[in-house]
Amino acid sequence: MMQQKKTFLQTCVLLFGALLLVLSGIQAKADQDGFLDPEKAFVLKANIESPNLIHLDFKIADGYYMYRERFSFHSDTESFKLGEAKFPKGKIKFDPTFNKDMELYFNEVKIELPFVFEENQNTEASKIAAENGTQKKQIIITVNGQGCAEAGLCYPPMDFVLKVERTDDGKGWKVASNKTGLLAHLMEGGWRDVLFGGDDQNLAGILSSTDLIEIALLFFILGTLLALTPCVLPMVPILSVLLVGEQHHVSRGRGLILSAAYVAGMSVVYTILGVAAGLSGAGLAAWLQTPWVLGLFAVMLSALALAMFDVYQFQMPASIQTKLIVKNSHILGGRVVASLMMGAISALIVGPCVAAPLAGALLYISQTGDVMLGGLALFAMAWGMGVPLLLMGASAGKLMPRTGPWMEGVKKFFGLLLFATAWWMVMPVLPTWMQILGWAILAMFGAMLMRTFEPMPPESGFGGIVRKTVGMMLVLLCAIWLVGIASGGRSLFQPLSHLAVFAQPVETQMAGAIGATAKQQLLGQSSQSSQSLQPVERSQPTQPFQSLLANQQTLSITSALPVVKVGPLQFYRIKTIAQLEALLATAKQPVMLDFYADWCVSCKEMEAFTFVDSRVASRMNQMLLLQADVTANDQEDRALLKRFRLFGPPGIIFFSKDGNERRDIRVVGFQDASRFAATLDRVLK
Repeated sequence: MMQQKKTFLQTCVLLFGALLLVLSGIQAKADQDGFLDPEKAFVLKANIESPNLIHLDFKIADGYYMYRERFSFHSDTESFKLGEAKFPKGKIKFDPTFNKDMELYFNEVKIELPFVFEENQNTEASKIAAENGTQKKQIIITVNGQGCAEAGLCYPPMDFVLKVERTDDGKGWKVASNKTGLLAHLMEGGWRDVLFGGDDQNLAGILSSTDLIEIALLFFILGTLLALTPCVLPMVPILSVLLVGEQHHVSRGRGLILSAAYVAGMSVVYTILGVAAGLSGAGLAAWLQTPWVLGLFAVMLSALALAMFDVYQFQMPASIQTKLIVKNSHILGGRVVASLMMGAISALIVGPCVAAPLAGALLYISQTGDVMLGGLALFAMAWGMGVPLLLMGASAGKLMPRTGPWMEGVKKFFGLLLFATAWWMVMPVLPTWMQILGWAILAMFGAMLMRTFEPMPPESGFGGIVRKTVGMMLVLLCAIWLVGIASGGRSLFQPLSHLAVFAQPVETQMAGAIGATAKQQLLGQSSQSSQSLQPVERSQPTQPFQSLLANQQTLSITSALPVVKVGPLQFYRIKTIAQLEALLATAKQPVMLDFYADWCVSCKEMEAFTFVDSRVASRMNQMLLLQADVTANDQEDRALLKRFRLFGPPGIIFFSKDGNERRDIRVVGFQDASRFAATLDRVLK
């Protein structure tokens, strides 16, 4: 066993070294153009030396310059108001990029930014934050700027993030240091904002101003927190089967080695795909969410499940087993290699979630090309996500039952879990009624495995009572799902909710020449192709929405768009940037754009638990609600994602009444109802 552990550790070291070499090669390729990374070309230092005045000092590298008119400043808190910035006089020069005379700054620019803090404890957003203990201890100031190199390269607009907090005496303000206060802020409760706040741009700023060791530790912690989300849950039964499938009792060391191999495969793939996605500006995981890829992996899991039911023996050929035994190379072969491969495949197929930490790392890579730092951050995050899997493997010796007759029941239980995981994977490409029917069949199958319909022997004891009770609950759940399908229900979590709706107001659909013309102009398609965009309703509406539209012109445009009804809300589905710009130009009210995909777990969580909340729905009904379905991941979908520097769903973008994006307010990842209501309050004010 000691030799096995030593060999496995050597393998991990070699794997990590190879990963570093790959990242170094990619980094060298990215740096070969000779231009500085933007965070090195433009360095911001800030302090508050006088009351209500932030001093911003940009150090600009030789051969680079910044534009005066491209500066803008935003606060994430309504009560922390920023005044008009005071700029020094710059150098007027004709700029070929904008084809006009521009005021430029070389070497250095010092800016004075006044502010006023108006504390207001009576807003509903403050009450919600106070109830949940999520009131901000720091104010986030985002400084937007843009610069170029005199050699001819112009960088995209950049965000510089400052954290302003109270002084120790509570009377003044100071600029917090990212390098010394980041992890402390995380431990004090700031992890909620980092993980669930959806601030990917803030995380990109953190990466640009924090050292390597702290970044690795930060993302390891964030990965551990992400392990509590649905992204990792489908991996648990897969690893469990690898542990249970051992021919002999799994020791603690053996279980840890198997789980570590699984996490190693997962982490390498996360890192490579993340770096590739960052450099290409595309969410590569979305490419894998196609029916044939999902179906292939689901078939693989189903085959493993059948082996757990002893339908056939799934093992290596005897000749290969003999060679492995002779060479004593279990660590480099057999189930360790299988664990490594399954971990890699799981990262590709099972967990394509885009939460704020992952989106922040990808955004940083895409902005700076620093694949070494961004790649290591993703590597650390993947190992953090694997902590529960490592704990499960290390405790396998105690948690896994001893070999014996009752082991057959354990194997069948994990076989059922594998079937459930396989069905969960193919759900995105199936109609809703078929999804629910599949779960109903699995529930009945589980009840049959527990011998629910057989008489309970007198000697069964307490275990028999528990088994019978769980089996009856599965039968009841199956019946509810079947009744829901038969009566027209299309919600997996609330299959009978539609039966509570006895009367619905009839919505008058607008038609005529204006709507038809708008449809042809916006969609640029024939009516036949337009019909193909019609979405499947995910639940029934409870109130009309047309009264919320600001004017007749907006109504004529939205009448040409497909409609998606989510609980009490109604979204208009857009496909192109042109459609979005047309709506923003005429809305005259706040606009919310929701990026959605059928395979996005967090998207479905937002619909099932957040959007249906009465507090959230009442606020969303004051906005024009748009949705971009990027399930197909075609050219138009990728263009929309790239427009807002998103790498995949879920992502929610907000716009003001005049059609400008609220860059200081965006949501990436899941937010619960209370936090999302507070976010909407900021948008509506």
